[in-house]
Amino acid sequence: MLTSQTLGTSQKRFFQLCMIAPQLALSAPTLQHWQRLQIMVLHFQIQGRVQGVGFRWFVHREASELELRGWVRNTEDGDVEVVAAGEPADLDELRASLKRGPRGSRVDRIIEHVLDEREAETLGSFQIEGAW
Repeated sequence: MLTSQTLGTSQKRFFQLCMIAPQLALSAPTLQHWQRLQIMVLHFQIQGRVQGVGFRWFVHREASELELRGWVRNTEDGDVEVVAAGEPADLDELRASLKRGPRGSRVDRIIEHVLDEREAETLGSFQIEGAW
């Protein structure tokens, strides 16, 4: 049985809509409906004191809680790089977390690029990648 406990954040919102307005959704959420939700893919480069302070683990935890797909890794030049796919509201929450960073970090600058939404097809559950 499909319940809100078995769904991710984005799916829960859709499920709640189906429960609140059954006249709008005559059946349970399907993959076809799920694919219509707006998915964005963003690339972030975070500069500052972001290596050696648990920044990648922090990003992994935040992104996983938001049920985003993608990855985080250190770069050779001392930055942290993130690619994340999800709904715009969830990506906004991730952006706010990136600006805040974990205790001991200092975020000086975040460079952000929007990637083609087709990039989401290659992304799995959020993970920490190697150093470079």
